[in-house]
Amino acid sequence: MLKIASFDIVFQEIPGEVTLALNLSGCPCHCKGCHSPHLWEDIGEPLTTELLDGLLDRYGSQITCVCFMGGDQAPEEVSQWAKRVHQLSFRSSPLRTAWYSGRMNMPESGAFDYVKLGPYVEALGGLKSEKTNQRLYKRVGNEWQDITSSFWKKTL
Repeated sequence: MLKIASFDIVFQEIPGEVTLALNLSGCPCHCKGCHSPHLWEDIGEPLTTELLDGLLDRYGSQITCVCFMGGDQAPEEVSQWAKRVHQLSFRSSPLRTAWYSGRMNMPESGAFDYVKLGPYVEALGGLKSEKTNQRLYKRVGNEWQDITSSFWKKTL
């Protein structure tokens, strides 16, 4: 069972989106230099339909995307929660879904609009580093477009 350790509305995780980031605990990756090692522990509230629906009732009109941060120990479960977000209709413009995963392979599920793949490698940095091994993909039709470069500052 997935657990939410914390959540926040963020503006930088998914370019162009106002995102409700759900920080899932129990991460099995244990990347060296991880910015959230507390999420390695089994902490937080179990993710339930009541909890997710309550968050979406409260914040749904303020956000455009829900991002599951972690959940690598149960990718099928993360996919099911993303499908639930898509099924719920809070307004004329449906919410998009994202998954930040330390995995290397794209999930088979079609539940996500965005997927970040790759473990954090301290020497390479995160998505803001042009050397990063991590990649953020956006679904465009039936294809995945690599949008990682949108995190890199452009200089004149």
